[in-house]
Amino acid sequence: MYIDKTGKKWYKVALHLHTTLSDGLLTPEEVAKKYAADGFDAIAITDHWHFYPRNELSGIEIIAGCEYNMNNCGRDTIKGVMHIVGVGMKKEPVYKAGATRQQIIDAIIDVGGVAVLAHPAWSLNTMQDVKELKGFSMLEIYNGLSAEDGHSAYSGYIVDVLANEGIFFPLTATQDSHYYDERDGIPSYVMVNAESNSTKDILAAIAEKKFYATQGPELYVRREGANIIVDCSECVRMDFISNSSGGNKIVKGEGITHAECKINEWEKWMRVEAFDKDGKCAWSNYIVL
Repeated sequence: MYIDKTGKKWYKVALHLHTTLSDGLLTPEEVAKKYAADGFDAIAITDHWHFYPRNELSGIEIIAGCEYNMNNCGRDTIKGVMHIVGVGMKKEPVYKAGATRQQIIDAIIDVGGVAVLAHPAWSLNTMQDVKELKGFSMLEIYNGLSAEDGHSAYSGYIVDVLANEGIFFPLTATQDSHYYDERDGIPSYVMVNAESNSTKDILAAIAEKKFYATQGPELYVRREGANIIVDCSECVRMDFISNSSGGNKIVKGEGITHAECKINEWEKWMRVEAFDKDGKCAWSNYIVL
């Protein structure tokens, strides 16, 4: 747990990772020990088609989870690859063999879980793929494993086009750990402003969008009147991204910890990306203007 200068409690949470129960290289016990040593307060174990219930291992909260990789035959995206991560389910979701994408999402929600669209850029998911489905609570804007797998770790284009259509998904970042070495990419996770690290409190805070995605930088974004205000840990670049086709404000410099951006009259939404000197990024959620 981290307490910021205003006294708010923040919990470090990983929402997408794998163990030997599917295609990961470490057991759940080994994974929990590693993440606890790395300062995490909670993790979701999300093995492919293998439900892992809520638990506690090595003193760390284990959030129930599973990943459903749909139509993943040969990873041929023309056939419609989509990976849906479910977290926080109170019991194992029930679905029939050959279940559709929507039926998997419904099954996750029916048992109190949260459905997350994993690495949409890596899967080459389209706007229509996402829009035709109901019930996603979050999308991964960044997936670390996808960076090491060759391409498409960043899904900013997809989420921003959806935002232009008035669809504002909260944004998560994950490492999608399988190998537990550099092949999994930069550790990427969410910082959650919750009452505790319990599954109940973590999911409640996520539902209220009281979190941000990051690889390390702290990022606090708010609106005050006609301005977007950002406070952060020391960064060297800050991007204010909106529906503006040009002229998005970019702030550069050494040790930036505060920045402001005036909202243009045509802007309907804005989000912020902040980069530290090592190139690690933090991503805010959308502010609808």
